[in-house]
Order: sequence, then structure tokens, then C-alpha cells
Amino acid sequence: MRPLIIILLLFIFQCTLSQQAKAQDDQVQFFDLRQVKLKDSPFKRAQEVDKKYILEMDVDRLLAPYMKEAGLTWSADNYGNWENTGLDGHIGGHYLSALSLMFASTGDPEINKRLDYMLEQLKLAQDQSGDGYLGGVPDGRKIWNELKSGKINAGNFSLNDRWVPLYNIHKIFAGLRDAYWIGGKEIAKPMLVSLSDWFLDLTDGFTEDQFQEMLISEHGGLNEVFADVAVMTGDSKYLSLAKKMSHNAILQPLKEEKDELNGLHANTQIPKVIGFQRIAQVSKDQNLHQASDFFWKNVVHQRSVSIGGNSVREHFHPTSDFSSMLSSEQGPETCNTYNMMRLSEMLFQLAPDRKYIDYYERAVFNHILSTQHPEKGGFVYFTSMRPQHYRVYSQPHENFWCCVGSGLENHAKYGQAIYAYRKDDLYLNLFIASELDWQEKGIKLIQKTDFPYKDESEITFSHKGKKSFNLKIRYPNWVKEGMLEVTINGEQVEVSVDRHGYITLNREWTSKDKINLKLPMETKAERLPDGSNWVSFSHGPIVLGAKTGADDLKGLFADESRMGHVAAGKMVPLELNQVLKKENNPLPVQQEGFRFLIASNEFHQSDEQIELLPFFEIHDSRYQLYWPIADKDELGEFKNQLYERDELMRRLEEVTVDQVAAGEQQPETEHSFKGRNTEIGQENGRFWRQTSDFFQYILKNQEKEGKVIRVIYLLPSSDEEFNIYINGDLLKKESLAGVNDQLYMVDYNLENKNAEILEFKIESNGRLSPKIHHIRLMKRSL
Repeated sequence: MRPLIIILLLFIFQCTLSQQAKAQDDQVQFFDLRQVKLKDSPFKRAQEVDKKYILEMDVDRLLAPYMKEAGLTWSADNYGNWENTGLDGHIGGHYLSALSLMFASTGDPEINKRLDYMLEQLKLAQDQSGDGYLGGVPDGRKIWNELKSGKINAGNFSLNDRWVPLYNIHKIFAGLRDAYWIGGKEIAKPMLVSLSDWFLDLTDGFTEDQFQEMLISEHGGLNEVFADVAVMTGDSKYLSLAKKMSHNAILQPLKEEKDELNGLHANTQIPKVIGFQRIAQVSKDQNLHQASDFFWKNVVHQRSVSIGGNSVREHFHPTSDFSSMLSSEQGPETCNTYNMMRLSEMLFQLAPDRKYIDYYERAVFNHILSTQHPEKGGFVYFTSMRPQHYRVYSQPHENFWCCVGSGLENHAKYGQAIYAYRKDDLYLNLFIASELDWQEKGIKLIQKTDFPYKDESEITFSHKGKKSFNLKIRYPNWVKEGMLEVTINGEQVEVSVDRHGYITLNREWTSKDKINLKLPMETKAERLPDGSNWVSFSHGPIVLGAKTGADDLKGLFADESRMGHVAAGKMVPLELNQVLKKENNPLPVQQEGFRFLIASNEFHQSDEQIELLPFFEIHDSRYQLYWPIADKDELGEFKNQLYERDELMRRLEEVTVDQVAAGEQQPETEHSFKGRNTEIGQENGRFWRQTSDFFQYILKNQEKEGKVIRVIYLLPSSDEEFNIYINGDLLKKESLAGVNDQLYMVDYNLENKNAEILEFKIESNGRLSPKIHHIRLMKRSL
């Protein structure tokens, strides 16, 4: 009887999943990239540049981590940079996705050849493993065996003392999925299913608590991929795994519509939410959908700048204070926007509202399009919002950051969201020159446009006979109500906008029909979400920027150094920025073409006018996107605030040899973080790390100039005694008992410890250490 019950339960689960998959037919779908071809535009040109970059890369070196981990002899060595320092193989997964996207978008035979070759070699590596495993994680078998045995030591950016191995293998999971679904490669499906079965076996004995403990470590969007495998196979065990791989510490507050994102590593969270939404799509879980939508609204409306990007130094800062956004050289991260756009697509599929595409449009035109060098094809990691700073570009054989991986994909899929469909509804979302072949309906549509340089788009059809369908055209939020003009075959038609922000044109369409859209754009000023006295300008959806010089573009094309993605050249003092007159409500004035001028009389104490152009056109230059704005009476105090904000930073930089921002991923990784029984957090935008055992960093002191270590503690904190070691020698037995300052700073003299490498270690011997905010190696005390 018991076997029969099990069989019946399995049958019910399979039927349920089948019904859920069919239910997706009621959702809006995006077209296969093969059905959308870009025509001449900035996007088409960016796609071609990306293809050259992809083909420049050495596929054998990208495969090397996988082949070596499988125990196979391989002639090529790993690439360097992030590809041989712990994230070995992550770019290989992205590259598989990028090849799939580029092949679907262009049909290029060389891209197809590489995709086939890569899959063949990866299949050899997977077969060699014998259990379905495929990965480039260094010494991966040891890690996985530890996890299987129940040994889990998870930190936000580590798992069992390795650099985010779950994040790493997510890339090969996603790459195989994309090779099958997007690239059309049948070989990839059984490879992905075998890899998923390996992961099922790995976690088979996990309790819910063990899953949640493991998920503390950054893990990409593994929950999304397992939901995809469930749809791909019709097997509910993968959907169950997807749910188990959903991080409750993030999900629960979102379900309760609580914003607890401050201080969190941004691109750790966004893929998790993509997974929540994918599970919602597959299982029709309205609570998950609402949680994902709450996250989207919070990030888009309260945490994003005008270009659609978010985060400073990779983390979500307080929504009430964007000052770090304007002072840091490490502004919005490209990966964040890549993933926010993916989330927007998924939310649109369940609820096709223009707000998701309005954001998507702003992000793709202003952030994503701007993050690739137009000639050399390098990709940008941080797009600084600091006035008069600049960006750094990757090189194909030197740099393998996460934003190189997402960058390879970004510019291969511009056709993704231009159009969508549901039954007899055809959605026109974006005004990008392209051709659509809706093969299932026998419909062919051509969109001819020079947008944004011209505020119009022409739509024609090339199919045979008459085709009846609803053409739903987005009424963008940047066009005033009643100002969008539509003509069909030369005759203007009255249109109404539905509650989702679309106009619907319904008729039997033939190749003789022509639709013309007039999309008048306005120039607007936009404050930061915190309402502070800084403004950005846009014309329609296009954010405008100014070139401010090309001096000291240190590391414009990055070297292989661990932090080569950061624009490390001089920072122009904030107080030197021209301040706009608030009382004038200043706006740039359009000139010939897509150029604008801010007149000199719009600024306090200035006789210079400033030319603005689309930000996506600015490269190889310092730039400015935000300008300070103040009344005449506020000007003196405002300038002093800007000066004081920078002055301490300048003085510290002069005496700094090395430094670590505790609790932040890249600074900790760069400084070889190790620890046990340690946790991180943030208070009022300040990150910290503490331990009941130990943690340590490696500080660089190559010129042996470091004489002082400054430690900043956050209080209230533990007043237990703890030890500070340098290179294994006790530097200080310390206690903060009786200290009441919120920020407590202590300078420790190093005396004769003048080695080139300094191992800084906090050890608490079972007691809870204080919260460490920052460690700075200095030439002298200030």
C-alpha cells in the first residue's frame, strides 16, 4: 500500500507542475532572440563590438579550470585576475551564456562553432567526474565533500574558507541552461540535469537550518536555475530544491514589505529575488510575486540614480542619505543593473505594466549601453556618480571581474525586451530599430527609428495577407498625457491609454499599412531620491552628462591587479564644482542635434557655459552627471560642507599605506580575509565585522612605510578582552570597557614591525569581539 501512495503522490506532483507550466502560457512572453534582429543603431553597433570582444577571448583558457578540476590533462592555463584567485571558472559560465545569446541574436557561424566546442569539452569534463559534477571551483571536491558531511562554515563572501563557491557554480548552471534554451543546443539539457542531480545528492541530507546556513554565503541565482530545470524536465523535485535554496533572511522581510536592505551587498540580493520571482511564475505563488515586486519598487524608486543604477562600493546605502554616492569613486555596479533588468522582465511577464519597461528603458539606454567601450569593447564595473571622475574598462586577456561576465551578456541581448506577446496581443515596448518575425502567427514587423536622436518611430509590416492582432504600444512616462501622436497610413487616430500604460491598435494588418509615432521629449531636472541638493538632467529617457577633461585617467584600461576595476586617479575636490542657482529652476537648452547647454548665468560665480550630451556617448573622459544646486544665501555654507567632506579624506589618503573596510566584499577579498565564527553587519551605513574566534587580513606594506595601524570600532559593542596580532606577534591585549563613543578610533604603533606583508589578526578566544569598522595602515598618526 505504501508504494502505491508514493506513486500517487508523485503523479499528483507531476500533474501539478504540468498545470503550472501550462499556466505560463497566460503570461506575457518575450520573443526568441532569433526572431528579433537589430537594425543600425547604437545598440546594433554595441552588439558588433561585443562580438569582437567575445571572439578575442581564448576559449581554451576559459575551459582550463573545468578540465583541471576534472583531472584531465589540458594544454592551456587559466586566465589570471579573478580566474586564478578563487573564482576560477566563473567567466566560463558567463561566456557560455554570452555565446548562446550572441548566436541567437546574430546567427554568426564562428560564435556557433565556439559554443559547440565549449559544450563538447565541458561534456568530457563532466563525464570524467562520474557523478554529474562540473565546475572550476579550486579544490572543489574538498569543499563539496565537507558540505555533504554537514560541515558548513558560511560567511557572506565565503563558504568553508573559499571565495563564494556557490556563486561560482551558479554561472555554469546558468550557462548550460542558456545553451539549451537560448542557444538551442540539445547536448546542454542532459548536462544541466546531471549537474542538478549532483546538487540534489549533495544536499539530500540537509535540514532546513543547514540550507539556510549555507545560503548566508553569496550563491547567485541558484534558486532560479532549479525552477528553470523543473520547467525543463517537468519534475517537481527541482522546484522543491528551488524553494529550499531561497534565502529566508531576505525573503521574509520582503513578504512583510519591510525594507531591511541597508548595508547589504546589493548584487548578492538581486539574483535571490529573481529566483523568488521565477518560482512565483512557475508555481503561481502570489506572495512570492508581491515580495519580489516590493523589492523592485524599493530599489528602483528609493535606491537608484538617474541612469537606473544602484549601490555604492557594491552595497545598499541608507535611502535617506546619498552623500556616499556623490563622494565615492565606486558608484553603481553594472551587475546590479543587469540583474534589475532581468527582474523587470519577469515582473512584466506576470503583470505587463509600463512601469517595468520605463525603468528597463532608462537602464538600458543610460547605464548598460554606456558600460562598453565603443571601439575596444572593454566593460565597466563601477560607474561613479562623483562629479568629474571617470570609469575603467576591462581588457579581454587581463580582466575577469563579475561585470566582465555580465558585460559579455549585456550587449548580446539588446533584442530581448523590444517586443513581447500574449495570445493575440503584440507588445511594442522599446523604440529601437529592429525587425520582428513572429513565426507562429506569420507576422513580420519592421520598426524604423533613429530614437533618441529623433522623437519618432515608423512601423511597417512585410507579411503576406491580412493578420488580425492587437498591437499594444507603450505610452512612455516621459511623454506628457495626450501628446503622443499616432497616424496609420497618414491619418491621425485617437488613442486612449489603458491602466497599464499601453495604447491598443486593433485591425487586420497588411504589408500596405504604416504606423507613425510621434514621441515628444521634454528636458527635466531630477533630484536624488533622498531629496538632497543635487540634480541630474534628462531629455526624454536619456540622461545628459558633461565631459570635464581627460587628465589623469589612471588605469583607464585596467591591468590584472585585484582592484584594477576601480578608477584610482585623482578625485576632483567637490567644492570646485560649479553650483547651480536654485532660484532659477535651471534647465539645459537644446542646441542642434542632441546637444544641450547650461548657460553661465545659471551658475553662481561662473562665466562658463557647459555642454551636455547623452551619457552613453561619453567615453575616455572625466564626466559629470549630477550638479550641486543652492540658493544664494545657502551657497557659502554649502561650499564649506563640500570642502569639509573631502578634506579629511585628502589628509588620510596622504598618509595611508593600505586599508580594509571590514564587512565589505571586495576590500576583504583583496586583503585575503580568513575567519571563523564571525559575522558582519551595518549600522547607519557603517559596515562592521566581529568574531567569537578570529578573523584576519593581509595588509600590504611594500615600501615598509607603515608605522601605525588605526582601528575604528563601532559602539555599543562588546567590552570583552581581545587580542590584536601582527604577523603572529601580540600587538595589544585590548578591551573597550568603559568606552561610550559611537565611533572609537585607536592608533596602534607598530614599533619595529616593518615587513612588506603584515598579517593583522583579531582573536577573541570564545568571547565576542567588538565590531571592527575599518583598519588603516598609516605612515604616521594624524
